Amino acid sequence: MDGLDTITADVGKLVRQQAALADFGSFAFRETDLSRILAEAARICAACLGVPFCKICRYRPETEDLLIEAGFGWKPHVVGHVVSRADMSSPQGRAFVTGAPVIAEDLRAGTSYALAAFYAEHGIVSTVDVLIKGNGQAYGVLEIDSPEQHTYDQRDIDFLTGFANVLAEAVARAQSTQTLQALVVEKDQLLARMKALIVDKDHLLADKKVLAEELQHRVRNNLQIIYGMLVSQIDGTGDESRMREGTRAIARRVMTLAHVYDQLLGSGMTREVDAGKYLELLCGGLRRLQHVQQGGVALVCDTGSLVLDLDAVTVLGLIVAELVSNSYGHAFPTGTGTITVALRGDDSADRATLTVTDDGVGFEDTGDGKRHGLGLVRRLARQVRGTVALRSDHGVAWTLTLPIARNRVSGVSVGAHGDIPRGT
Repeated sequence: MDGLDTITADVGKLVRQQAALADFGSFAFRETDLSRILAEAARICAACLGVPFCKICRYRPETEDLLIEAGFGWKPHVVGHVVSRADMSSPQGRAFVTGAPVIAEDLRAGTSYALAAFYAEHGIVSTVDVLIKGNGQAYGVLEIDSPEQHTYDQRDIDFLTGFANVLAEAVARAQSTQTLQALVVEKDQLLARMKALIVDKDHLLADKKVLAEELQHRVRNNLQIIYGMLVSQIDGTGDESRMREGTRAIARRVMTLAHVYDQLLGSGMTREVDAGKYLELLCGGLRRLQHVQQGGVALVCDTGSLVLDLDAVTVLGLIVAELVSNSYGHAFPTGTGTITVALRGDDSADRATLTVTDDGVGFEDTGDGKRHGLGLVRRLARQVRGTVALRSDHGVAWTLTLPIARNRVSGVSVGAHGDIPRGT
């Protein structure tokens, strides 16, 4: 009867183990979360072999060790933290290196293993380790642990080995699924970026088309301005000196507009231009234009970087050219002096300030708006909703204040709402 009971018990144990193995296989091949697969494997192995502890160690090639990746029955500080060398110094290391099951029925009986502290902490006496290896590189080791001495038979080893093989396939499948999911996410992100780039490209092409049309419009209008100035100069007077001065004024304004286009093309056809850099180039051109007759007059340009709307920059250039020319022509009868052009932006006050000063003889503002380009300067300032102040006690100081918003000029746009005034 005892023999029959033993056989019945063994058969029942075998049936339970095979059923558990089948159930785990079904679960593992439905589940894609590797951490849940490993945790369930540890629980089932411990239950099927009647032990309170089980752990799954993952091999880490970069550090050549085995990390307890999942487990059942252990205190919280064990799983995810404890490691052992992947060598012959521990039961799991020996199983990983040799590839064969390692059975330690009584760890108290003087072994050569260098066991981690948690073995004694949990009172572990016996262990069995089998390799988790499918068709590829070994994942790690499956180990069951007990605080009581056990004698494990071949059927127990066969069950653990078969379970480890199924687990290896489940791990490989879960890892492949995770890789595919990552690739899908990456592909979706790449497609999203490509779509965004296509949208940006379409917007850029549309902007370039608008800007090209705007540039064509500006060139046409400014050529008409130049034509008007030439006709006015030809019809106005036959005096040779005034003719030379008028021609110089035309050249000055043509140069001013040319520098605008240089900046526009150099900045990639945007609607904004660095006004400070533009005025520095313009001052250089004005120096060259006046150098022959006014070699003793210094022109200083003190500007920082300030990005403004293209229309505002055009207006600033015309104003600077007009005022600097007036200073060259009227402020220095002795042929020496200094003209200073300065531009500053104040984001907190949403405004920019242009000053053009000289230390010459000054002049009296009669209020008629015709002398020294005062009327033209005021008309230009109105194009950008600016205000002009003039001081002429010790030399001349012009101050133009215009509103800005986030480094862009707000208000009326010269190009969109009216041609640049043609006054001389």
